[in-house]
Amino acid sequence: MYFDFENTLHLHHKKQNMNLHVVALFKLNENYLMDAVELFQTLVRETRKEEGCLQYDLVEDKDNKGTFLMVELWESEEHLNRHNGQDHLLDFRRDISKMLESSTQVYRGRKIL
Repeated sequence: MYFDFENTLHLHHKKQNMNLHVVALFKLNENYLMDAVELFQTLVRETRKEEGCLQYDLVEDKDNKGTFLMVELWESEEHLNRHNGQDHLLDFRRDISKMLESSTQVYRGRKIL
């Protein structure tokens, strides 16, 4: 007898709702931190009003100044897709781009345990 991990995960996913977790990693130029925080404040405030947004939190790395994580939880892929087209996110992306030291990294996944 063997453990069928793939089938067990599939059944587990069917039992729970299919929320989508997203973590975005931002590395900002230290000269722009105050301006960036203002942009983040507007983004977080507006995004939390969106349908399907279950969590949208900005976390600052305690050991690396200028490194931030946006920790997101969405009801579904469709809700995230709608978020990606919102004016407040498009404005944020445009404005934050000149403040970044490197490209934003985005990780998406589903809770398995």
